[in-house]
Amino acid sequence: MSRATGYDRHITIFSPEGRLHQVEYAFKAIKAGNLTAVGVRGQDSCVVVTQKKVPDKLIDPSTITSMFKITRNIGCVMTGMTADSSAYVQRARALAAEYKHQNGYDIPVHYLANRLADKAQVYTQNAWMRPYGVGCILIAVDDEGGPQLYRCDPAGTFAGFRACAMGQKDIEAFNFLEKKLKKKPDLDESATVELGITTLQHIYSSDFKPSEIEVAVVTAGNTAFRVLSEQEVDRHLTAISERD
Repeated sequence: MSRATGYDRHITIFSPEGRLHQVEYAFKAIKAGNLTAVGVRGQDSCVVVTQKKVPDKLIDPSTITSMFKITRNIGCVMTGMTADSSAYVQRARALAAEYKHQNGYDIPVHYLANRLADKAQVYTQNAWMRPYGVGCILIAVDDEGGPQLYRCDPAGTFAGFRACAMGQKDIEAFNFLEKKLKKKPDLDESATVELGITTLQHIYSSDFKPSEIEVAVVTAGNTAFRVLSEQEVDRHLTAISERD
């Protein structure tokens, strides 16, 4: 009823049911990317995992990625509209650079997540803007808090997680992660990586090749955000298949 009367045409107008349809459409844009990203926080590390799909055989696969470095120690995985992802990451890098220029040290990941969520929320209040059609999962190792995992969405909300997902099959991923983390609350680096990969394999009922997924990690021993090579991913895939 509310859509028929035009409430979905304006981002700043609530429907009679108290909904902002354009913001809901932004969440659908994330799922329309047909990718799912998973983040897992372990005892001494954090990992993000997502699929890697090259849309055309003529495209150089090395130029396609959903993993982005914000600062040396903070990275993220983006899910949703590719062009919006680039703009979102550029904004995150600008916020991080501005913070370091003003304060003399790197921005804490929780504060960066907060600032990004604040910016996204402003985009839901102005008629001349539209929300970002992307979701973001941030990871870092904090000097005081240890491994950190945050998720930001187009509505402008953010929260820290032990494990989370965003994208096409995020609900299935959340259900799987909840069951797994009840049994193993503390995970070392290898177990954290393999849980992230196993989650993707489970929700898609598929065994991935090393070239079909991207995995990035930060650890207490090496706080720099880095994307694993295909050889490293293959070792984890082999360990998973041998265990199963």
